[in-house]
Amino acid sequence: MDVGPLMLTMDRGLRTMKNKLKKIKLLIMDVDGVLTDGRIVIDDEGRETKFFNVQDGFGIVVFRRAGFKTAILSARASQVVQHRAKDLQIDKVYLDAYPKIDAYKEMLKAFRLTDEAVCFIGDDWPDVEVLKRVGFAVAVPNATPETKEAAHHVTRNKGGAGAVREVIELIMKAQGCWPPAHKAHRRKR
Repeated sequence: MDVGPLMLTMDRGLRTMKNKLKKIKLLIMDVDGVLTDGRIVIDDEGRETKFFNVQDGFGIVVFRRAGFKTAILSARASQVVQHRAKDLQIDKVYLDAYPKIDAYKEMLKAFRLTDEAVCFIGDDWPDVEVLKRVGFAVAVPNATPETKEAAHHVTRNKGGAGAVREVIELIMKAQGCWPPAHKAHRRKR
């Protein structure tokens, strides 16, 4: 069996992916199912709890300190997300944003970027319209089939279990800035 054409196709695909990753300046993340595992816990008092992954969080901090921009784009409003975004110093937070494409267009203007400079990670059909526009579209393995179909890449790690960190490493490696310099992730005093 001649695997030459298959290897050539795979090599071309990796080069295309790397070229897309080299242009990324902004990472936009959905929350439920991407930054979290998708579960929403509501206690007897009506307080909401979500579970975030510490490696995703550290990756976001390193990413920002390397000069990249970050944003959250969610169709739900959530105080928990506001707190997490503040903790991670996310540049822009769009909550209760439905349809998401409208908030996405606002982000492009706010950051003064074009579609090709944006990576978006999503997991469900409200994300598809944005995924079809961005330069590098990512779905998590727990995403809906329609979402995966719209993506350039599907992560190995599930949402809430390191998927965001995985994407950050892909972008930074493609741009030659991973692993981060030791100083890049030290707390500023």
